[in-house]
Amino acid sequence: MNSEKIRCEWCGNDPLYVKYHDEEWGVPVTDDAIFFEFLILETFQAGLSWITILRKRENFRVAFDDFDYKKIAEYDQTKIDSLLQNEGIIRNKLKVNSAISNAIAFMEIQKEFGSFSQYIWKFVDHKPIKGIWKTHQEAPVTTKESDALSKDLKKRGFKFVGSTTMLAYMQATGLVNDHIKSCFRYNQV
Repeated sequence: MNSEKIRCEWCGNDPLYVKYHDEEWGVPVTDDAIFFEFLILETFQAGLSWITILRKRENFRVAFDDFDYKKIAEYDQTKIDSLLQNEGIIRNKLKVNSAISNAIAFMEIQKEFGSFSQYIWKFVDHKPIKGIWKTHQEAPVTTKESDALSKDLKKRGFKFVGSTTMLAYMQATGLVNDHIKSCFRYNQV
């Protein structure tokens, strides 16, 4: 980790946060598997800090069958019960159940649009929105695009997809580049 690089201040000095910031956050995603992984992580993050989720990410990966949405859509009560006993993840019954219903809805979008990627990129006219923020505090917590995505996903039966969560999702998957302008990643992603 090069401490001389200017980064978005939210990542601080935590090596896990810095690695996530430097290598993943804001990088445009087109792979449906990655989109689903972040959907699971962001929906479980609702109401919690992102670093909490990052620290549990590998536990989530194991618990949720490597974020395989086809497997998750088939989870039965026995699997749900085991997830609710798993201390390595967030044991919230509503969020665990939403992972299953969101997996089913995710596959419905794939059927309709050919891929989730084709569906979601239309919310930003198929090109990343580039923020113009000097500080992270200037960035909004919702946008008209996150509002539209949230509304459409809810209409399709998704849970834990409020506009604030969806903006974080769009930032994580590179639909929105909200690196601050002075961040070394701003022009890289």
